[in-house]
Amino acid sequence: MRKLLMLFLTLFLAVNSVYSQCAMCKANITNSEEGAQLAAGINDGIVYLLVVPYLIFAGFALAIYVSAKRKNRQF
Repeated sequence: MRKLLMLFLTLFLAVNSVYSQCAMCKANITNSEEGAQLAAGINDGIVYLLVVPYLIFAGFALAIYVSAKRKNRQF
């Protein structure tokens, strides 16, 4: 369980490294008047889209793990 927690924390803290955009999106956004604010919003959106599937998968994995632990205790 401790290894799983350490893995989750490592992945969660590594999210800052994914603050990036594709070259085409960045070029279009930085040419606008409000480029810096829009770029920050786009970066946040990318991170949210990246994190949510991992959280859903982690929830399913945790549910399976807890279910397996409970079944082993009954025997």
